[in-house]
Amino acid sequence: MNLSQSRSLRKYTLLLILASFLLYFGGLGGYGLLEPDEGRYSEIPREMLETGDFVTPRLNYVKYFEKPVLHYWLTAASLAVFGENEFAGRFWPALLALGSVLATWILARRLYGLPTAFFSSVILTTSLLHFAIGRINIIDMPLAFFLTLAMAGLRFGMDEAGDLSSAKSRRYLLVFYAGMALAVLSKGLIGIVLPGGILFWYILLTRRWNLVRRLLYMPGILLFFALVVPWFFEVCRRNGDFFYFFFIQEHFLRYATTMHGRYAPMWFFIPILIVGLFPWAGLLPGALRSAIPLPLRALGREKQDELFLFLWFAVIFVFFSISSSKLIPYIVPVLPPLAVLMGRYLSHCIEDEDVKKTGRFLLWNSLLLVPFIGALLVYPFVNDRIAAGRLLPYSLPVAAILILFVFSGWHSFLRRNFKRLAFFLCVLSFANMFAFGRVFLLYDSLLTARELAGRIAEIRNEGDIVAQFGNYDQGLPFYLKQRIVLVNYMGELEFGALQETDPSWFIRGEGLPALWEGEKRVVLVINRDQKEYVAEQLGRPLPAPSFETEKRLVFVNRK
Repeated sequence: MNLSQSRSLRKYTLLLILASFLLYFGGLGGYGLLEPDEGRYSEIPREMLETGDFVTPRLNYVKYFEKPVLHYWLTAASLAVFGENEFAGRFWPALLALGSVLATWILARRLYGLPTAFFSSVILTTSLLHFAIGRINIIDMPLAFFLTLAMAGLRFGMDEAGDLSSAKSRRYLLVFYAGMALAVLSKGLIGIVLPGGILFWYILLTRRWNLVRRLLYMPGILLFFALVVPWFFEVCRRNGDFFYFFFIQEHFLRYATTMHGRYAPMWFFIPILIVGLFPWAGLLPGALRSAIPLPLRALGREKQDELFLFLWFAVIFVFFSISSSKLIPYIVPVLPPLAVLMGRYLSHCIEDEDVKKTGRFLLWNSLLLVPFIGALLVYPFVNDRIAAGRLLPYSLPVAAILILFVFSGWHSFLRRNFKRLAFFLCVLSFANMFAFGRVFLLYDSLLTARELAGRIAEIRNEGDIVAQFGNYDQGLPFYLKQRIVLVNYMGELEFGALQETDPSWFIRGEGLPALWEGEKRVVLVINRDQKEYVAEQLGRPLPAPSFETEKRLVFVNRK
């Protein structure tokens, strides 16, 4: 790469930074908390701020031990700074999504140079799954960032592992151990299991046995325990039931069984990965094919780097694929290493003007994107949930940009203008994500309790009880700043509900008449299809609803 090309890439890098911040932070607070996850992961930190207890997580004011505490602490800090609102709840996932992009840029720059770093960053920033998870308040993006931090520290630490006396080596290994510790505090033991599995297979396949001794760096190990142990020790000291629930039930039983009803076949993550990498998924076959380390006996330095990235992807992907519990965001941590491999492949296509590789990429991309474009155009007319007129303003812009993405790639390729091909694809990938970002506004009307809470706040008086029958909109206590009485529902609150000393907060249907006819004014929220059943539980007809939303009816027992 000559000096002119280097300066041009640096200029484009500044534009990449600006566009990335606009993409991830623009309108971040413009839609309500999406149910159920965003309500949960915003309410727990809000209750920490309200109660002053930053050790024992609580949801709807009962113990909630499904996840460790770091994400709650981070969110509580942003709520304290920015206010108790949607932007504050999503601040850290968005920031750490960009942190993963930065770590990916540094890793790719060190391994393969500036062009690969640039393309890898663009690919990760504008991949659908990374973008979507970076715009919602759940734990998977912080986990992905800390794992990326750990793996980058490990990769650079292996370079310097032969000389642990160097300050550079010590810094890298401290980053490795700190990243693992923060991953553990984000989502539990996978913060150790996944990096450990990647390192195990890397050492086994490369036969670099000396890494075992060199990477067992005592100050790093002490740093790991110094970060992890204090909270786990204190939460166990205060809550004798934490250890079994968190380590046994939420780790081993959850992984090995379908206790949470999240079973999916082993191939579940394959289509998720492909769609999650749109609009760049066509790079995946070539990137993986070039990275698969065959034959193992011929692993030179560059191939060892590819093997490291491949194992980073493969170990995490296989680990979650064989799990009995699967959710879409689980594979977000595989995106950074894939972005580097795909960025390197694209860099070879562009810099080498490789007709064969570029043609394969565009062919794969067309085969994957064209059916998706067709689905975007057809689905609004065939689904029975949302009217076509409501969906088309969101699906048409995305389809139009993806059509341009496919067309401009082939047009530039047929004219053998590889630099223009790269320019158009990078620009259109950002335009595509800006168009996708508008879909969150659609979800604002479908998956949030914000409107419901706002309407309740208008009719609620001080001291009123707010109760919900047969369901739990987890954003309600966040928006109302009030605990909710749950009727005929415990769900994931069952563990904490069974320890509740006041039985009035969790009641069965037969207890509803006493609540409804009691001294206090009650605002009751029910599903639309439950009206007759609730009336049967009450033993009397319900009054006219005070108001209704698309999914809920709201009643008040007295004016």
